[in-house]
Amino acid sequence: MRKLRVAIINDYQDVVRTLDCFSRLDGHDVTIWTDIVEDVDILADRLAEADVLVLMRERTKIDEALLSRLPKLKLISQNGHIPHIDLAACDRHGVVVSSALTSRPSYSTVELTWGLILAAMRNIPFESASLRQGRWQTTIGLGLRGRVLGIYGFGRLGSMVARIGKAFGMEVLVWGRQGSLDRAEAEGFSVAHDKPSLFRLSDVLSLHLRLNAETTGAIGPDDLALMKPTALLVNTSRAELIQPGALVAALKSGRPGKAAVDVFEREPLTNPDDALLRLPNALCTPHLGYVERDNYEFAYGNAFDQIVAFAGGTPINVHSAGGQKQDH
Repeated sequence: MRKLRVAIINDYQDVVRTLDCFSRLDGHDVTIWTDIVEDVDILADRLAEADVLVLMRERTKIDEALLSRLPKLKLISQNGHIPHIDLAACDRHGVVVSSALTSRPSYSTVELTWGLILAAMRNIPFESASLRQGRWQTTIGLGLRGRVLGIYGFGRLGSMVARIGKAFGMEVLVWGRQGSLDRAEAEGFSVAHDKPSLFRLSDVLSLHLRLNAETTGAIGPDDLALMKPTALLVNTSRAELIQPGALVAALKSGRPGKAAVDVFEREPLTNPDDALLRLPNALCTPHLGYVERDNYEFAYGNAFDQIVAFAGGTPINVHSAGGQKQDH
């Protein structure tokens, strides 16, 4: 097996070296970068000697501008979809791209969705901070039982969120494409008469749509204006589902009354003066949905297995501009 110089970038929490799967890289020369860097000059300098680049999801764009300055790079390894990687440029530079597309259900995203719902409806972050400042019970929250949980998109995650809502005693109402409606009805959930009805009737509305050309900007000011002043909008899917600026404007106008979001149009979001972060009725978290140890073991484990296979001369999960193939 060849000894490779492996660069792992964007390990924000400095957690990779603590994972069980990290031992799969024993024998290789590994460098880990934990900070947030987008500047091509800095990346090119850091990665100049790397044979292998390990990515986490879609955090860093890999294109001609960067690849042209990494003549020693032989392999890019990660887990999941790769819209951020220019496969044609990789082909031109002789860089193999390995990424397993098999995935485990994102239970952690569903759990975070419910964490945000409970925290926002019961004002938990605010009350916890107030208690530390010597104040006792300064707000009153809303319970979940008997309220309407709207699910926009009844896929793998949306269906799990719906089932938990039912366990809380909520009335679940679903909207989405026909497939979503059919699956929801098959499970005994109610479907909305139309999209406006979903927004108008929901006390908690959780978004679970895949981002594509059809769903980008699917939710606009008119939709949000239909929501109750006591309602909560939850987005742990993609920020681009909502038209730019629409959520901030809606929260300022009071419909919906609150939002809990884990995703942003630009990530990582490090500007504390961002308009959404400055709103008192917005509970915001830094895209934590997938940031959980078991998920990391799975994702990095796949990436490291691909490195071992490459070092052994048999690359796996290989992608190219001409189409995906499993063996090389």
